[in-house]
Parts: sequence; C-alpha cells; structure tokens
Amino acid sequence: MTIKLTETAAAEAKKFIEDNKEKYLRVGVKGGGCSGFEYSLTVGHEYDNQQDTLSNQHGVDVVVDKKSDLYLDGTTLDYYSDISQRGFKFDNPNATKSCGCGSSFQV
Repeated sequence: MTIKLTETAAAEAKKFIEDNKEKYLRVGVKGGGCSGFEYSLTVGHEYDNQQDTLSNQHGVDVVVDKKSDLYLDGTTLDYYSDISQRGFKFDNPNATKSCGCGSSFQV
C-alpha cells in the first residue's frame, strides 16, 4: 500500500465522494509548486488496472497512478480541523523539503 488514509481523512473523503456522486478518491503527484512537486487529490470514476493501483481503506476506494506511487510510498493522508483552518494534510516521509503551504514538496 503506497498511501495510508487515516479514519478521519477517509470519513471526509467519503462525504466528498458521495456529495459529488463519484466512485474513487484519486491521489497523485504532479510537477509544479514552489518545491518541485504538488500533491493532487481529486474524485472520479476512472480507474485503469494497468496504470493505477487500487486499495480500499476505511470504506474508501483509493486510486493512485503508478508514477505517483514512487513519490507517495509510505505517505499518510490525514484530515485536520481546528479553529483557524481545516483540510487534508500529507505526511510524506520521502519529502526532503516542502513549502509553507504544505501542498508542494521536493524529493
């Protein structure tokens, strides 16, 4: 398993998937951001068993493209909510540097 969802992240993702009438939570990495790579988090219906890996975590079907697997190995996706902000947070042990916003990183 490349990426692990916490129960809190899975509960929030499940709500978003149902609200948008989608099937999968797609997690990936793309070039960009101030540190070189950006995390990608979307929902959709597309899954290609040749190009993607699929896991079910806490009732959520999680799809990761095989190229992103390399950068996300061991990553935990959590959801936080406090008085000043809320959202998904990536804890990536492969990141050697990340920007202040937490959405881009370098390996």
